[in-house]
Amino acid sequence: MARRFPLAGLLRLRHAEQDQAAAVLAAANDRVRDAADARVAARRTLDDTESAMSVDDAATLSAVAAARAATRGMLQELDAVVQHRRADADAAQAAYTEARRSALGLEKLETQHSERVAAEDLRAEQTALDEIAARRRSTEDPR
Repeated sequence: MARRFPLAGLLRLRHAEQDQAAAVLAAANDRVRDAADARVAARRTLDDTESAMSVDDAATLSAVAAARAATRGMLQELDAVVQHRRADADAAQAAYTEARRSALGLEKLETQHSERVAAEDLRAEQTALDEIAARRRSTEDPR
């Protein structure tokens, strides 16, 4: 009869923590990708407006300059958002790594426990077989 791993409840908790950390990490990586995509789109918009504009008068030139300045400001803000979200993703990665490390230690203990229980079961089975064989020899050999 196999004995249960005494830390099975703690191992389930560690796996739950690991799953939660993985979900947080995935969400953080999605936010980083979204911010990077927004930055690329803003950059593309700036490049498109610079190449497509024809300036005919001073008012148009002022409007183009204001649009470019606003877009550059937006790019700077998006850069800050991307950096902030990358920092969040790095922190989420560190939390996931720590949760994985905690679960991995318990998984190794569980494996050792299972191996030890299996060895004990095999030893007990071999002892029982040896006793059966010894009884048969003693009943077959009446010396």
